[in-house]
Amino acid sequence: MNKYHFIFDEIKKNKKLKNFILKKYINYSPWSSDVIVVFGGDGFMLKTLKKYQKCNKAFYGINRGTFGFLMNKFKTYDVERSISKAKLVSISPLEMKVITKTGKTHSNIAINEVSLLRQTKQAASLQIVGGKRILIKKLICDGVLVSTPAGSTAYNLSISGPILSLNSKKLAITPISPFRPRRWKGKVVSSSSVIKIKNLNVQKRSVSVVADNVEVRNIRNVEIKINHLIKFKLLYDKNYSLTKKIKLEQLRNK
Repeated sequence: MNKYHFIFDEIKKNKKLKNFILKKYINYSPWSSDVIVVFGGDGFMLKTLKKYQKCNKAFYGINRGTFGFLMNKFKTYDVERSISKAKLVSISPLEMKVITKTGKTHSNIAINEVSLLRQTKQAASLQIVGGKRILIKKLICDGVLVSTPAGSTAYNLSISGPILSLNSKKLAITPISPFRPRRWKGKVVSSSSVIKIKNLNVQKRSVSVVADNVEVRNIRNVEIKINHLIKFKLLYDKNYSLTKKIKLEQLRNK
């Protein structure tokens, strides 16, 4: 029998469930558990994955939020039975390295996407380089987003970015409201690419960057790549896997 560590988002509808689960199962520490079970929505799951990254455990998410793309459907109070039938998926996050206007450096990871957004009434002016190639010399826009396959059906899809298969080994670079060139639709690049984005007008056109839910403001440039040394192990119900969810979104999008 597996050892579990249970984590609950502090929302009203979790109170009764939390009391039941903690009476039925022993709540082991994150380090001594086999599986970390997360009750919440996608945002709570993203925070939890990052918080317990170094534990190197498998995560099983149970949706108690709204859409819950990264989660499993809540079907039963028998957590042990659900997890015993679940299948493992391993994903690596994006890592961003940022230099701000004042020269400070920041580093964060993103499971879904890294997004650059204008901070003022003026559009951002950005240059995007992929490896040694300039993908676009000057992009005037509200921002740009770099998405993993796991995140391609989230913010990326809402701005008409491509949906990437989980095993595609690709990243999507998608503009947010491009003004010049107006018809630039973005680029799909290899997951081995190092993407460098430069703010071409730091003084007048301030830009922030967000890694999932962590924001850095007033950036000068950012480097984004997959960190293959980090592996998040996610468990999904056999008939509702992350791969299947992405495929269903691809069919809906056609």
